[in-house]
Amino acid sequence: MRTPLRPLSRRGLLTGTLGSAALFATGGSLAGCGTKGAQQTEAGCVSEDLSGTEKKLAFSNWPQYMDVDEKDESKRPSLDEFITKSGIQVTYTEDINDNNEFFGKVQNQLAACQSTDRDIIVLTDWMAARMIRLGWIQKLDPAKIPNVQANLLPSLLNRSFDTENRLSIPWQSGLAGLAFNGSVTREVRTVDELLTRPDLKGKVTALSEMRDTMGLLLGSNGHDPAKFTAAQFDDALNKLKKAVDSGQIRKFTGNDYAPDLAKGDIAACIGWSGDVIQLSSENEKVQFVAPDSGVMLYSDNMMVPNKAAHKGNAEALINYYYEPAVAAKVAAYVNYICPVKGAQAEMEKIDPELAANPLIFPDEALLSKSKVFMALDEKQEREYEGKFQQVIGA
Repeated sequence: MRTPLRPLSRRGLLTGTLGSAALFATGGSLAGCGTKGAQQTEAGCVSEDLSGTEKKLAFSNWPQYMDVDEKDESKRPSLDEFITKSGIQVTYTEDINDNNEFFGKVQNQLAACQSTDRDIIVLTDWMAARMIRLGWIQKLDPAKIPNVQANLLPSLLNRSFDTENRLSIPWQSGLAGLAFNGSVTREVRTVDELLTRPDLKGKVTALSEMRDTMGLLLGSNGHDPAKFTAAQFDDALNKLKKAVDSGQIRKFTGNDYAPDLAKGDIAACIGWSGDVIQLSSENEKVQFVAPDSGVMLYSDNMMVPNKAAHKGNAEALINYYYEPAVAAKVAAYVNYICPVKGAQAEMEKIDPELAANPLIFPDEALLSKSKVFMALDEKQEREYEGKFQQVIGA
């Protein structure tokens, strides 16, 4: 089933002045997340696992990020099957609408080594990296998640913030690249075209998620978004500023660009693969483009926070969702990149068209052009986000 477009971006900052407030308020966090007392260590914040006696689990996720029965939306087939098979009762809550907003909800408890009453949380790479840096996430036991060891896509191994996949396991992944509506413009192949082509002036949007927009611009300058210098970041930011000052870029958005792209109100944009799949199912002239300079690969990651009392149960659920047949059920609903090897063959039994979609099951050629944005330390995060927000006017 193809879901309706999500009303909120699951990728990062809220747009406009609210986004700026979120960055420097919940994320006062950015200025304060490294202050004395916030950092925890494995030895200093010990969690007790009650999974052996308590067959339950609290799972916090983003809205519309789990398969749902088309006839009865109160049913989640894959999750219901896990509950039946395992005997573990799952309290499933869609209470993550924005990374910074969620950080604000839980930071006081985690900074004080207190329970958040959640056993699994799902956060985007950069926020996962921040949580890990602060020592707020429990290590997983590789022996308890053999399906992850066997089936995680190679492109998602050795990520800079969790090189051994002991702290964060991808739930779904996606690509940031270019998109255009062929009903109103000719094909857009490069980032430089998007930012300079005269016929696109005022008809372009870019993402308010710094890592995706800046990652693509870094790549277009010949720099590696996974490993760059401050000077290289500034060069890419200057390119972006020129496009803003010239009026080439109309605005910066979360995934609320999608309806405008579908209608042709904007001709082209920096956008996310999951959105474009949904739009192209209604209008095949809306297309996603992976520029030769590369695309940005991101994941939303399952993690077990400190003081979660059911790590063993969480590991059982994580392992279950890395069964290819189960992963295919979720991918058929959410339409993001499935991080599980073997799921494509299972998807062919569900929906052959989706199984052939390279934005859900990318081939090696596309994955070889993808980069995960460099993990930032606290100082870099504050500095780069601040500069970016100034340019986009948030």
